[in-house]
Amino acid sequence: MPPPVFVRAARPADALAIAAIYNQGITRRIATFETRLRSAEDILSWFEDERHPHLVAETVDQVAGWISASTYRPRECYAGIAEFSVYVGDAFQGRGVGSRLMEAFLPVCEAAGLWKLVSRIFIENSASRALCHKHGFREVGIYEKHAKLDGVWRDVVIVERLLEGSLR
Repeated sequence: MPPPVFVRAARPADALAIAAIYNQGITRRIATFETRLRSAEDILSWFEDERHPHLVAETVDQVAGWISASTYRPRECYAGIAEFSVYVGDAFQGRGVGSRLMEAFLPVCEAAGLWKLVSRIFIENSASRALCHKHGFREVGIYEKHAKLDGVWRDVVIVERLLEGSLR
């Protein structure tokens, strides 16, 4: 039986573990256009943004995954919209960690005053698309040839979810 997973707010002390999981995603080339591996120092800058939530899922002894919101656009009219990313460590994929993160993340984002979450997902990333669908995101459309990764044009699916409690 796999160890239980708990979700909590990320802390600066988690930066190394978050970077390691992010680097797995970068290396696998299925989740991001990023190619430069991240360091703990890169992740520490996230904690300067107190408006957007950052959560981790952890087992008894390690971080299993993370989910994070960031600024969508700098204009004030978009202050309630956030982009999000979610990554699960290779050893924990397929165990419901992404769902646990998303279940905790959505209400935290509403409490932070966000009214919409958006992201872009590689078309072939069926696990991320299924996770978003399961948690009420809709696929808005496709950005064709959004950017190149390793010299190859890649398309992405745009997803969004309104946070209903924030729209009242």
